[in-house]
Amino acid sequence: MSWYAQGQAAVVVARSASDMDTMELLGNAVESAARDQSPVVLDASGVTFAGSMFLTRLLRAKHQVSLRVVPSQELLQILELTGAVTLLDVRATVTDAFLWHGTGH
Repeated sequence: MSWYAQGQAAVVVARSASDMDTMELLGNAVESAARDQSPVVLDASGVTFAGSMFLTRLLRAKHQVSLRVVPSQELLQILELTGAVTLLDVRATVTDAFLWHGTGH
């Protein structure tokens, strides 16, 4: 898990499978990024597996920071299946996530 600043926002990059061991890393990266830059874009386009703990962490982060999520196809399917896609600000690309006008997905 890593993050970097890009203009007025921070980008947190999540890759590979997300499990219990990576949840603390995700939370720490989002918190650090939000502390230094707000809003936060979560580039999860490389996530190959995400369980319920990952979804819980996303929903918690949504209430703590201005968050946009760029999911992988696998993560998008989980978000759609669980209905979480309607609760999160989901974008197709990181570039789209930097368009902060409006609230749709």
